[in-house]
Amino acid sequence: MIEALSQTIWLVPLYALMGGILAIPWSPGIIRETGPRPSGYVNILMTLIALIHSLVTLIETWGKPASYLSFSWLHAADLNITFDIEISTITLSALVLITALNLLAQIYAIGYMEMDWGWARFYSLLALFEAGMCTLVLCNSLFFSYVVLEILTLGTYLLIGLWFNQSLVVTGARDAFLTKRVGDLILLMGVVALLPLAGTWNYNELAIWAQTATISPTTATLLCLALIAGPLAKCAQFPLHLWLDEAMEGPMPATILRNTVVVSTGAWVLIKLQPVLALSGIASNFMICVGAVTAIGASLIAIAQIDIKRSLSYSVSAYMGLVFIAVGTQQDTVALKLLLTYAIAMSLLVMSVGGVVLNTITQDLTQYGGLWSRRPLSGICFLVGAASLVAFPPLGCFWTLTEMADNLWLSYPQLVVVMLLVNGLTAFSLTREFSLIFGGKIKQMTVRSPEGLWALVLPMMVTMGFALHVPILLYQWQLLPIWQALNVTVAGSLTLTSLIGAGTAAYLYLNDDISKPIQLPSKALQDFFAYDLYTEKFYRTTIVFVVGLVSQVIYWFDRYLVDGVINLVGLATIFGGETLKYNASGQTQFYFLSIFLGVILFVGMIFSNFII
Repeated sequence: MIEALSQTIWLVPLYALMGGILAIPWSPGIIRETGPRPSGYVNILMTLIALIHSLVTLIETWGKPASYLSFSWLHAADLNITFDIEISTITLSALVLITALNLLAQIYAIGYMEMDWGWARFYSLLALFEAGMCTLVLCNSLFFSYVVLEILTLGTYLLIGLWFNQSLVVTGARDAFLTKRVGDLILLMGVVALLPLAGTWNYNELAIWAQTATISPTTATLLCLALIAGPLAKCAQFPLHLWLDEAMEGPMPATILRNTVVVSTGAWVLIKLQPVLALSGIASNFMICVGAVTAIGASLIAIAQIDIKRSLSYSVSAYMGLVFIAVGTQQDTVALKLLLTYAIAMSLLVMSVGGVVLNTITQDLTQYGGLWSRRPLSGICFLVGAASLVAFPPLGCFWTLTEMADNLWLSYPQLVVVMLLVNGLTAFSLTREFSLIFGGKIKQMTVRSPEGLWALVLPMMVTMGFALHVPILLYQWQLLPIWQALNVTVAGSLTLTSLIGAGTAAYLYLNDDISKPIQLPSKALQDFFAYDLYTEKFYRTTIVFVVGLVSQVIYWFDRYLVDGVINLVGLATIFGGETLKYNASGQTQFYFLSIFLGVILFVGMIFSNFII
């Protein structure tokens, strides 16, 4: 029985797809009598089945060697494309995490989307997300990983644009799609270029090829940079990070997945491609630089935001930057553990904020205040999520950040400084958000803001339980660093930056003697961070301007040259036809006129030759 579950693990993505397809009949206009709710319940049931299948298989295959399945997809001439599946502890653990978070997000959506008639469309898109991510973690082929990433890009576009009757939603969905397309296009170039060099897209075979590959440094660098471009956009790294900010226009249940496991898909592909990326030192340094710049920049931008969802989104980019640093320094295991601990902590933060946004009908932090007395469960969950995200012992990210910094202590001390700075800034940002939402005095928007429905509270409390038990799970799985070998200096420094960041924010934002909102001495500097380092404005004055100018030139050329020549030929044809029709009218005077004009033309041509 267990062997059958293992060999049919490829059914897990199909469960989600089946739920999405079964939800379609409840779209408005097809089934109206029962309302849209059955579409959500069907998807929840199918996700539960997928979770049970993944969990049972993981328990029975824990610690055993990886096994592989292969299905022939296309065979033509010398091209043979197979769909390869890896069944291992890591892939099955990722399946459990994805299906569990999807299940919690779908239950959460029952409360959040209670009055929305777009259930069938929303749950179908969540199913598409789930199927795509499950396929990605099982997939052992770069080619099909790229295909899945494209499907996830489409799903992101559709979910952001769920409420398409709002102009900001349409703009956000469009910008997110186009931004990701930039990275996807460059990634496609790398995928296509890799096949003739390596002769395979299978990750295991690529690792073997990379050990003995003999390609020029220039080729290796260009290839690796192309392969990095796609994950760079997926993980919302500078300069392709703006899409995640725009994506906050979508529903909060979708944000739970997007801010946790969806953005991690790019990092997953990078980890699988690590042996190939190691061929180029320039590419590894590029990942490290991009990760460091994004981590610091996004952490600073998050502090300057007054929209709670956008503030959290920049913290997402910051932690994905830390993952880039881990991958760039060949810490694959640490990167995977960081993705796990981060996903649980961030999902808890989004859930605790979602209920507040739903009831208060605003995302503006300046309009919040005093919710601790009205929403204690949400406040406790936010605190646990914040403590789990930063280096606060003994919760989840403390261990992964400490291990990562310890590995960098001797070889990359400057990156340890980056981690300390990002950790302190994130602690400050999260404490600032907590203080503005749950601290202070009651405001007009928070007078009536009780805890939400059970569907909002239950997933939040379950996630908090997981967040509190992450250290125990890591210990049981023997993934915690040995206590005796722990670098006390690194661990103490990280903990100290967490306390300094949280303490400073609490002093500033919980102190009634300090006027709010807090203004920096330099208004220009504050606006610099509030407007995302003016990245969007820079794009509009450079790339968008150039593209618009080129478009205008092409339009003018097409309108007045191409269309002009065609229209001129058409007019000449019409004029000639209208003129010649009089020669066949049967009237004598027109015949004489034609002869007379012909003679004049003939004589003119003769005299012109003499003159020349």
